[in-house]
Amino acid sequence: MTYTINRIIKDTDFEDVDKRARKALSDYGFGVLTEIDVRATMKKKLNKNMPAYLILGACNPGMAWEAIGVEARVGAMLPCNVILREVPEGVEVSAVDPVVSMSAIDNDELKPIAVKVRDMLSEVVQAI
Repeated sequence: MTYTINRIIKDTDFEDVDKRARKALSDYGFGVLTEIDVRATMKKKLNKNMPAYLILGACNPGMAWEAIGVEARVGAMLPCNVILREVPEGVEVSAVDPVVSMSAIDNDELKPIAVKVRDMLSEVVQAI
């Protein structure tokens, strides 16, 4: 079972992929609600160095509204995390697969919403 939607982008730098990711998210109706610079946090808290690693907490308000309307506990799964991380091959972009994460909630009405969000996030990852 795959928990994320993944793509490696070659021949560009981390900052470019970050800009492209934010634009693609916006183009598909997602806003970035949270941002965690894991590299900076590890340096500050543990004095450890690591390659660039950014977690973007993305939310599509319309889809969140729909999901919360059928299952209030879905908020525990929100926002959808998208990570950007430097890897030897380039920059890897990964998005959580909401079908997998939301399957932890037993509510059949939630499944088609999760599928829509997964499809949207797959398109976002490919658009970067």
